[in-house]
Amino acid sequence: MIVKCPTCKTDVEWSEASPFRPFCSKRCQLIDLGEWAEEDKAIPGAPDTSDSDIWSEDMGD
Repeated sequence: MIVKCPTCKTDVEWSEASPFRPFCSKRCQLIDLGEWAEEDKAIPGAPDTSDSDIWSEDMGD
């Protein structure tokens, strides 16, 4: 099976011969990781309110 590298869109064979699959290289894999770490990419969902003021006030009682 051939897939596109999510970073550079190069064709990548999905097999043991491609150790960084779905990425074409370690470089593209690290670029993607950096985008997640910088929060340029995110999975949509409900906002995280675990650090909200309400939570902090409830813990202080």
